[in-house]
Amino acid sequence: MEVFPKVLVLGPPTCYETLQHIYSHKFNFINPNSSDLSLHQFIISNHPPSIRAILCSASFTLTADFLRLFPSLGLVVTTSAGTDHIDLNECRRRQINVAGAGGLLSEDVADKAVALLIDTMRKISAADRYVRTRNHGGEWDFPLGYKLSGKRVGIVGLGSIGMEVAKRLESFGCIILYHSRHQRSSVSYPFYSSIVDLATNSNALVICCALNEQTKHIINSEVLLALGKEGFIVNVGRGGLIDENQLVKCLIEGEIGGAGLDVFENEPHVPQELLALDNVVLSPHCAAFTSESVMSLCELVGGNLESFFSNMPIITPLMLD
Repeated sequence: MEVFPKVLVLGPPTCYETLQHIYSHKFNFINPNSSDLSLHQFIISNHPPSIRAILCSASFTLTADFLRLFPSLGLVVTTSAGTDHIDLNECRRRQINVAGAGGLLSEDVADKAVALLIDTMRKISAADRYVRTRNHGGEWDFPLGYKLSGKRVGIVGLGSIGMEVAKRLESFGCIILYHSRHQRSSVSYPFYSSIVDLATNSNALVICCALNEQTKHIINSEVLLALGKEGFIVNVGRGGLIDENQLVKCLIEGEIGGAGLDVFENEPHVPQELLALDNVVLSPHCAAFTSESVMSLCELVGGNLESFFSNMPIITPLMLD
């Protein structure tokens, strides 16, 4: 009987069911969610030294202590663009390969970012609720929204996602500004080294940078107040990029115009105060996922696993050096 290499599945990722269906003849996917055992018992029962690869979603945190349970681990594959849920220092120390989604999800995330911005500024979801719940009869008195064209939009993080957002917003006639770790010589958009200055000069901010020690709460009360009462913010990065308590306070007190949020600081918890606000559009951390992207992601994950177990270079390595 052929023995397939073990892949520990944690999360599990959104694409897991499809991936399992396509690749179950090549890999032995072991999923703790399919067992009544505790996670620790499940891992022990599956002989940790025999597990050489882990597949995880952004919802599962791979700490150094957890990674040390697997002495033969050689590959971590994550289905997210971000890697803040993985202890990269431990992976670097042990020379564990890390494979991410690369730029595969950038277009879908950018589409969602623009959709959230339009929805929030033009009050589309709020208008839908208004029509569905109001008592019919009488004149409509729905409040005005804001036009998108011509607005100054500051992008925080001009990586692959940020560039796709910029490209889409340019077609709406928006003026693009940005903040990034480094100024990019290849683009002509005005660069701001200060987030506060970027917010001061923007009508809206789109947050799509990575979450790390340097960017945690990069959007704080000072930034939000600089954005102003008619300013809007969209976050398709990670919830921890924004000081969520300050965001809630500013929204309730009318210090900013509105927010479109696909991510939250303590997922899956969403602050109750946000649920009652008509100037907020909420989304369950799904910007990256469409029918098309899930299938492409399955092929990429499968390809990375095949390459690793065939002693070939993985397809989308994260450079840890």
